[in-house]
Amino acid sequence: MMEIDKIVNAIQANRIRITDHADEQSESDQLTFDEVYFSVLHGEIIEDYPDDKP
Repeated sequence: MMEIDKIVNAIQANRIRITDHADEQSESDQLTFDEVYFSVLHGEIIEDYPDDKP
């Protein structure tokens, strides 16, 4: 499980790889990656599923 601070650090260090699947999903949700990055950097986690498996 990746912790949110590791994701934040990766965004800030420009160490993000956007997969084709992520690109398709963001497009279908009409979201830009700038909006996704902003949400990660400035949002808050409202639910946590520690036992959920990918």
